[in-house]
Amino acid sequence: MQCSWKAVLLLALASIAIQYTAIRTFTAKSFHTCPGLAEAGLAERLCEETPTFAYNLSRKTHILILATTRSGSSFVGQLFNQHLDVFYLFEPLYHVQNTLIPRFTQGKSPADRRVMLGASRDLLRSLYDCDLYFLENYIKPPPVNHTTDRIFRRGASRVLCSRPVCDPPGSADLVLEEGDCVRKCGLLNLTVAAEACRERSHVAIKTVRVPEVNDLRALVEDPRLNLKVIQLVRDPRGILASRSETFRDTYRLWRLWYGTGRKPYNLDVTQLTTVCEDFSNSVSTGLMRPPWLKGKYMLVRYEDLARNPMKKTEEIYGFLGIPLDSHVARWIQNNTRGDPTLGKHKYGTVRNSAATAEKWRFRLSYDIVAFAQNACQRVLAQLGYKMAKSEEELKNPSISLVEGRDFRPFS
Repeated sequence: MQCSWKAVLLLALASIAIQYTAIRTFTAKSFHTCPGLAEAGLAERLCEETPTFAYNLSRKTHILILATTRSGSSFVGQLFNQHLDVFYLFEPLYHVQNTLIPRFTQGKSPADRRVMLGASRDLLRSLYDCDLYFLENYIKPPPVNHTTDRIFRRGASRVLCSRPVCDPPGSADLVLEEGDCVRKCGLLNLTVAAEACRERSHVAIKTVRVPEVNDLRALVEDPRLNLKVIQLVRDPRGILASRSETFRDTYRLWRLWYGTGRKPYNLDVTQLTTVCEDFSNSVSTGLMRPPWLKGKYMLVRYEDLARNPMKKTEEIYGFLGIPLDSHVARWIQNNTRGDPTLGKHKYGTVRNSAATAEKWRFRLSYDIVAFAQNACQRVLAQLGYKMAKSEEELKNPSISLVEGRDFRPFS
């Protein structure tokens, strides 16, 4: 009698489990339609035809390169762009910024910042899901039939400039330079690009438009994603020198200080201090190793990558758990020992990487460097950048201003 009672109970429990599974399956398939397809008359198509929750729970790795302008982020982006099994996008959040900033009436208010970050997180989540239609909300003018010629820096993405997304004349394995991509590929078909995204095992996105790793917590903790953050940092003195050279009009007062030896009274010091504050806040979070970042965060100093690019790249790929592609290794060989005259484009990546990391020491006066060191002393100490105590020390390349720190991934 007791055995019979237990058998009935087990059958009842099994029945409930089966019904629960059926309900969950029905709910997921019947009511989770694909975002962005309604306007195309495809709202009834189910998300199983595009990446879904279950799809993202596979071992697809979602990589975010978190950086700031002139920190070496284009170089780091290429370490993923050259991998044949990675779908790489260059600064897609540009479109969010370009669309929303003109609407803001209060400038850089906390409310505006929240709106910007919320929209950025939504777009990143969709792009990691290979839903490129969501990007159409921020492309101006809007794409027609999911085709556009307004994708920011399309040519910086290898996948978007090669077959089947682009069909240029020539051999099947032809890789177009950035300028040739825009000229020869014609309109970008977002449907075809999304298919190319789904065919690859990993998605990598570079952005300089998210200030701190804390701003990414909702994405890091999202169970639908397998997000790993590579935070790229660089000596703020080097960033200042590079920006002054690249964005000559915006940073003209810094160049005036360098040229005249006198600090302009109306110098915008936030062009320096904002970088240092964002770095310090973000790095403080990362180095505290909160549980939500475990296995999800790696801090990379540009100087370490520039001095030993192959070794550091192997460490990055090891952290991600992705095999290093031979195309990546070949690209590193070809682009870190090159003729610096070939890398004069402001976003170019062909250069002598070790020499590039030290150039700032000869592009800033000691007065500017001393000012920067005082303004950014906290983050310089956090990241292991040494103070130059004199003009002679600053200009002597045999004296290293980078401490030998080992920032191991939090795993």
